[in-house]
Amino acid sequence: MTTLSARFPALACPSLLHALAAPATVLALALPMVARADITPVSPAQCARMQSGKVITSANPVPCSRLATVSFDYTDFDGATRQGSVVVLDALAPQVEALFGELLLRSFPLAGAQGLEAYDGDDQRSMAANNSSAFNGRPMTGGGGWSKHAYGAAIDINPLQNPYVSKAGSPEQEVLPPQGAAYLQRAPLQPGMAEDVVSVFYEHGFLVWGGQWKQPIDYQHFEIGSRSFIQKLASLPKAQARAEFERYVTRYRQCAHPSAPSTASAATPADDDAPEDTRLRDQCAARLRK
Repeated sequence: MTTLSARFPALACPSLLHALAAPATVLALALPMVARADITPVSPAQCARMQSGKVITSANPVPCSRLATVSFDYTDFDGATRQGSVVVLDALAPQVEALFGELLLRSFPLAGAQGLEAYDGDDQRSMAANNSSAFNGRPMTGGGGWSKHAYGAAIDINPLQNPYVSKAGSPEQEVLPPQGAAYLQRAPLQPGMAEDVVSVFYEHGFLVWGGQWKQPIDYQHFEIGSRSFIQKLASLPKAQARAEFERYVTRYRQCAHPSAPSTASAATPADDDAPEDTRLRDQCAARLRK
């Protein structure tokens, strides 16, 4: 298990040794929150639960042996710290761990995050519960092949605040979940809306945001590049696939932050106070995801 205090030293407690000598009640008040994150392979027992929960079958393009569970702390809409998890392709897991760590540091709220087996693989039930999730061995909405969720290469966040909209603007318009219709007006931004963290997903390799699609519009949905790239990662051994994905992330960051010094953090621009160049961000994402 790793902690965000290890990844981000500012979260560490400078008086930890002194606090450890204090009574338990004082210790609980003195110690800051230590955010926890963890990556574990999907075990045979977990795989069996996913199978019985209608989340994966033997026909899925990626087997359980290539999936990993990323567990993390997150902030809920009341400001409390909760624990959640998503299942993703193993090659993506370190970046997904860092991604959710960044959401926590930004206090970006999530309503919940648990596997689709809790909803019998029913995407609409998961959306109705405002559940953030990743892996689901299902076809694309509307048919036409496997969803990128079936590869563990897509993440949905806060479906209520970020609804799926089909046939937008027409008499046949459908909003999922239906309560998400209250959030079709995207400005001003409200807590939990995806627009606030598009750059975070891009910085960790999820270069496609469904909120930019024309039809349908899928505000909750982020995925990595082309289907052929995802299939390549799934076909490579885990270590090789992970290295390939890390190169992909690095190429995006070098493109999006060309002036950042090599000694600066790869995940952030050189000037944290500078406004984000969204045009350059989207140009770099479009170039790499082909």
